[in-house]
Amino acid sequence: MTLTVPDAPALERQWVDGAREGDVAAREQLAQFCHRLAFLAALQLSGNREDAKDLAQDAMVRFFASLDRFDTGRPLRPWLFRIVRNLYRDRLRRRRIRRTTSLDDDEHPVQVQVADGAASPEEWTARHELQKMLWEELQRIPTHYREVVVLRDYQDLAYSEIARVLRLPRGTVMSRLHRGRRMLRAAVRQRAGSPAEEDDDA
Repeated sequence: MTLTVPDAPALERQWVDGAREGDVAAREQLAQFCHRLAFLAALQLSGNREDAKDLAQDAMVRFFASLDRFDTGRPLRPWLFRIVRNLYRDRLRRRRIRRTTSLDDDEHPVQVQVADGAASPEEWTARHELQKMLWEELQRIPTHYREVVVLRDYQDLAYSEIARVLRLPRGTVMSRLHRGRRMLRAAVRQRAGSPAEEDDDA
């Protein structure tokens, strides 16, 4: 007997429809799912765990306040990420986001990649250090580049979805992503003591 598992967008629409109709279980499932996404996106943008908690909480309030206006014909994640991004931008305007909290503390480690079970301890350590370095350098590039890198490389949104989230032309998204990636590579190479790559955008 073959079990049919609903695809993610269909399941998300089911939760949204249920929450709108007053289904407590559906609302709880939707809240848990969206809060995880909102927190991770906020953490990747802000680089600060406490700010990410506040942003995720505010995002969930705004998310459910506007749930009746959500078009279920569109993907859920880009809409949620737009809420997080707008809140983050608002907070940047009000004050400079704190960036002193470690992204890799002992109590709540942040995993960017799934560890390869076949990797040696030395290989795993090298990968872990590289990911930690990327996290740190991600916070140092300008916001308009960082948010595109986050949405594409960490949240895996399509270019068209990122364009909708940021309200930018697709070409601008691709240009900023290219530039943001180059900034990250250059920063990591500099920290590692490797020669800087030539900038073909110059």
